[in-house]
This record gives sequence, structure tokens and C-alpha cells, in this order.
Amino acid sequence: MSFRHRFDPTSLREYDIRGIVGESLTQDDAYAIGRTFGSMVARAGGSTVTIGYDGRLSSPALEHALGAGAMASGMTVLRIGRGPTPMLYFAATTLGADGAIMVTGSHNPPDHNGFKMVLGHRPFFGEQIRELGRLAASGDVVAETSGTMRDVNVIPAYVDRLLRDWNGTDRPLDVVWDSGNGAAGEILSLLVKRLPGRHRLLNAEIDGTFPAHHPDPTVLANLGQLIAAVREEGADLGLAFDGDADRLGVVDNTGTVLWADQLLVILARDILRDHAGATVIADVKASQTLFEEIDRAGGTPLMWKSGHSPIKMKMAETGAPLAGEMSGHFFFADHWYGFDDGLYAALRLLAIVSHLKGPLSDVRLSLPAAVSTPELRFACPDTRKFAVIAEVAARLERSGACVSTIDGVRVTTPDGWWLLRASNTQAVLVARAEGTSAAGLERLKTAITAQLEASGLRAPDFSGTAALH
Repeated sequence: MSFRHRFDPTSLREYDIRGIVGESLTQDDAYAIGRTFGSMVARAGGSTVTIGYDGRLSSPALEHALGAGAMASGMTVLRIGRGPTPMLYFAATTLGADGAIMVTGSHNPPDHNGFKMVLGHRPFFGEQIRELGRLAASGDVVAETSGTMRDVNVIPAYVDRLLRDWNGTDRPLDVVWDSGNGAAGEILSLLVKRLPGRHRLLNAEIDGTFPAHHPDPTVLANLGQLIAAVREEGADLGLAFDGDADRLGVVDNTGTVLWADQLLVILARDILRDHAGATVIADVKASQTLFEEIDRAGGTPLMWKSGHSPIKMKMAETGAPLAGEMSGHFFFADHWYGFDDGLYAALRLLAIVSHLKGPLSDVRLSLPAAVSTPELRFACPDTRKFAVIAEVAARLERSGACVSTIDGVRVTTPDGWWLLRASNTQAVLVARAEGTSAAGLERLKTAITAQLEASGLRAPDFSGTAALH
């Protein structure tokens, strides 16, 4: 039977394939991904693809079609079932699979879904995703044949491996965990039974409608329930995960959020005790304080592009034992495999907290404070967003500004810095600014507004966005 398939062009993203179920993403798309990706694996000399899915209502049907497509390309398909995305990465690594695909909508709304891919134990992204689209459109796949499929339960091995690196004390920590009704629920329930201390689980039932709140711990509004529970119980800290549990959010014992760059300081200090001088990578959205603190702790800070795929590639290139993003992805190559795993990051943090002489809030308060905006996201068509960044970069270059174009534009001035970049996963632009003073931050916001207006866009509402960080 001949095969040819065209994807909705908006679904082929930089780091994954994603769309709105029934509109820009269908079961036919899932079959085509399996058929084409399986062909790419076969042509690379491989024969095995591991697949898994998250807790979204649409995920089981998409996973079924995905597996059928991979089998039609002759693959041995290993189905690990429902769980977090990092469990798929773990399975692909430990089962020796040639490729892996996770059906997940991550932190997006309930009617969205998508596919994250690994080929040869390396991220599958960028030009590879575009090539998959071209191969599907032209029908350039291996001859149809019959592969095989079998179910593999990796949950016990994954939980054991998560716990293997636990080096905390027996101090009985009081911890509140918020799974956000996402894919971490089952694993989390097993984990806490084997940890010392007292653990309360919020929203542990996997429910793709996300009835409690949206599963994105980088948005303060989604942490309200966790903050209230930590304060009510006098807990040592609270931990939250996104829909597929590759991202981590944290609040300290006072119910105050520790943002990802603050967490990375804490994690880096711990790792650099054993890896003096090692490279620690953070994305362009991170605070300047983070890079200064890594240097102060004896590490080599490296600013890099946002996105889990380029971060993983840069870690492999530099041998960095640790990396992180403002979006809450943390990557450990120290005792771990180099991929992002919110659950593993949570356990590493818990071990650090168990060794502290005082509360976690003391560590937060000891960090240098800056006045900053949160990450601000505002709509911009996919067809326009990268052009806007190019226009801004050209104007800045002509003006002689001090600008980094690693990912978007990050501009340094005597007042601090500001960032404008195009999201690789959504039709949005992302802005952030960090000032040395409140007045300086206002000038940075004005600069962003002026650049957006020069490109014919309405600036985001910056009112009320300044906060100590």
C-alpha cells in the first residue's frame, strides 16, 4: 500500500511535533510519524522503537496509531504505557532502543498533544523534524512490512533508578508534592513510600482534563494550591511538575517560589563540590546572578539557547554535569543520563535540603537580589515571530548596542539586561528584563516596548511585573 502524508505546517516545531487534536493533529498524523520515523530508524541500521504516552485523553489513541505506523516500517515496538516523558528517555537508554517517541502535550492545554522523539540516544529536533515532514510528504519510506509489538513494564526499574542516587540524611522532611493531575502521579505515589519524612500528595490522580489547575509550574497562578498547602502544614518545601513531569517547580518553607535560575544556583553549588571548574549551562532567560554565582562557586558558566534539545546537545559537547532552563527543565549528567527529569531533579534537591542546617528560605534569602519581570509571553503569528526578532537584531546592531544573539536578542545596558526571543513551540514572543534598580527596570521595559512597536506589534502589559528575584 502506498504511503504519502502531509502534516499541518504549524505542527512541525523546532523540538517536537505538536498541535490541537482533531484540527492540526490527528491519528493519521500519529500513524505517519510512526511510519516515517520508523523508516528513518531502519535506514540508520536500527530496528527497535520505544513508545510511551502521557495522561491526556487523546494520548492512548495517538499512541496506538503511532505504534501501528512504526510496525509498518518493520520496527520492533516496545510499549512502556502511560507515564512521564523522562521514563521514556530512561527506557530508551536502558532497553537499548534505536529510537523513542513520547506522545505528550507537555504543559499545553488539554486539547493539545504532541510527540517528542529520540534517535540513537540523541534528541531528534530541528532539521530532523523538517526532514521527517519532507519524507512523509513525498512518501519516501521503507517498503511496508510487518513489525512486532510487545509491552514492557519499566516502572519498577525506573523508580529504583530514581532512588539509587539518594544521598540525603534521615532528617524527616515534610514535603508537599503537586503532580497537577499529570503523568507523574503513579510514579510519584511509589516514590514517596520509599523516602524518609512526611509526604503529602496533591492532584496525584492522572486526569487529562487537569481539573485542579493547568499543569505548568512556571506560572505563579498554578502554584497557589501548593503554596497554601505548604503554609498550612508548615512544610519544609513544596514540589510541582508539569503535564509530563520533565519540569520542576519549587516553593520554599515560607511558600515563596524559588525560580529555576535560583534552583540552579543551589544545584550547581552542590555538584561543583565534586566537579571543580566544571561547565554549568543555563539558557538565555536566566538571571545574570546565576552566571555570577556559578563562577563564584568555582564553575564555568555557559549561556546557551533555550530548549531541551539544544541544551542536551551542548551538554554532550562540553561534558557539562549540569544544565537548566528558566522553564524548569534540569539536566543532570552527574550520576544521571543527561536528560531532563523533574522527578530526579526533585530528589537531588530534597537530598540537598536534608543536609541544610536551616530552612530552604535561608538559602533563597542569601542569594543576591535583582528586580526583574517574570517570563512574559504574548501572541505573535508563527509566520511573523522570527522575522520580528531579525528586525530587532538588525536595529540593535545598527545602534551599537551590546547584544547577544545566541537565542533571540539579549541586550545588556548599565540598567541591567532585557531579552526578546521567539518561542520554538508556540505562536508567541517571549520577553524578560532584569534591572539593577526599579528605575532601571522601567527603562529596560521601555526599550522592549519601543522595539516591538518599531516592528508594528503591541507591547505586552508590563504593569505589575516587577519583583525581587
